[in-house]
Amino acid sequence: MLRIHFTPDDVARTRVAPRADPIWELILSLHLFQARRPERDPLLAGWRRRVTDGLRHDPRHGDRLLFALNPPQGYFPDFLTPFESRAGLLPALDAIRATPAANLRRDLTLLAADNRLPTGAAALARGETDALLALTDSMERYRGLAIAPFWNRIESAVEADRGQRGRAMLSDGADGLLASLKPAMRWDGRILEVRHYPVSRDLYLDGRGLLLVPSFFCARTPVTLVDPDLPPVLVYPVERLGGLDQPPEPGRRAALAALLGRTRARVLEVVDTGCSTGEIARRLHISAAAASQHTGVLRNAGLLVSRRDGSTMLHTLTPLGRAMLE
Repeated sequence: MLRIHFTPDDVARTRVAPRADPIWELILSLHLFQARRPERDPLLAGWRRRVTDGLRHDPRHGDRLLFALNPPQGYFPDFLTPFESRAGLLPALDAIRATPAANLRRDLTLLAADNRLPTGAAALARGETDALLALTDSMERYRGLAIAPFWNRIESAVEADRGQRGRAMLSDGADGLLASLKPAMRWDGRILEVRHYPVSRDLYLDGRGLLLVPSFFCARTPVTLVDPDLPPVLVYPVERLGGLDQPPEPGRRAALAALLGRTRARVLEVVDTGCSTGEIARRLHISAAAASQHTGVLRNAGLLVSRRDGSTMLHTLTPLGRAMLE
C-alpha cells in the first residue's frame, strides 16, 4: 500500500493536471502494450492490434531502448516523466534531454537491477547528447503511431474525469476532491491510501502539495515517482468511456447530419461547461427523455462524452465538440 501524508498546506495545494499529459500517456501506454498478460479491456484491443501492425511494418517506431526502459511491470525511470510535461510534449522532451548525468546513472542503475538493458543504455547513462536525442526522437516516433491518432479520445476521457473532480472540489473543497478518488484510494483527512500498490511505501508531501494526473493508459493501480525529492505526482486511471476504436464512417456521417437542428446546437452550448441530463432539460425547457436522446446523438457523433456519477449522467464536450461550438 502507498500512504501519502498530507499537512493542511498540502491539502490546500493539491490540484488536478489541466489536461491529458502527453508524456505520461506515452510511457504508460508502453507498459500496457508490453504486458505479458494484456489487460482484459476490449476498449484497448483495437489499439493494440493497430500498434502491433504499425511496428511490424515500420520497426523504427519501436526503438529497442525505449521499450527496454519501460518494462511491463515494476520500476521505470523517473527521468522519463518530468514535471515539465504539464506544459506539453515539447517542454517535456526538452527536460528529458537536459536530465543531469547523475540522475540518468541513478535511474538506469535501479532499472538494471531487475532488467537486462541493451548496449545503448550505457551511453544514455553517461548523459551523451546523441543518446538523449535518439531517445526523444524514438519517443516522438512511437507517439505518432500509438498516441497521436487517438489523442482526441484520450483527451475526452481525461476531460470527463476532470469534470467529475471539479464538481467534487466545488461541492466539498479539497477534501471532497481527495475523497472522490475512491474506491482505488481512501482519504481519511490526513492520509491518502492507495490500495494494491505493489510495495509498502510512505510519501510525505511536506507542504509541496500533490499534482493529480488523470490518465487513460494508467492501469488499475495509480503510479507515483520513486524519488521522494521530485515534485509529488500521483497518476491514476480514468474510465476509458468509448475506448479508442473510431465508429464506422457511415455511422459518423449520419450522426453528424443529425446535428443540424436548433435544439442540439443549444445542447452543445449548455454542455460547454459540463452538466447533467437533468440540467440540460431544465435549462432548455425540454423533457428529460428528449435531453437524453439529444445527448445520445451528440455522443455518437463524437462531440461529447458521458459518464455516470451515482444516479446522475454527466456530459462533457470533446475537443471536437468544443471546436465545433467555437
